[in-house]
Amino acid sequence: MGGEETINGVPVTEKQIAAWAAEAEVGYDVEALKRRGRGRPGRGAEPAQVVALRLTADELAALDARAAREHKTRSELIREAIAAYAA
Repeated sequence: MGGEETINGVPVTEKQIAAWAAEAEVGYDVEALKRRGRGRPGRGAEPAQVVALRLTADELAALDARAAREHKTRSELIREAIAAYAA
């Protein structure tokens, strides 16, 4: 069976290709596609920069526990901590 096309490890069938072709023939709402956007939502007017940070397993566990308690992501919690420190 080698040479089979896949998407994320799932084989693409002739039936799926026919469905995609039928969808394309009907047409797409270009404005809706533009509104949806791609990737992560922006955080401001300028692009954000990714900064690598090394944490120990204990530091990461403490960060994750607090983020879970506060229903936030790691990044949100780190940004808040930096903002409070820099204020």
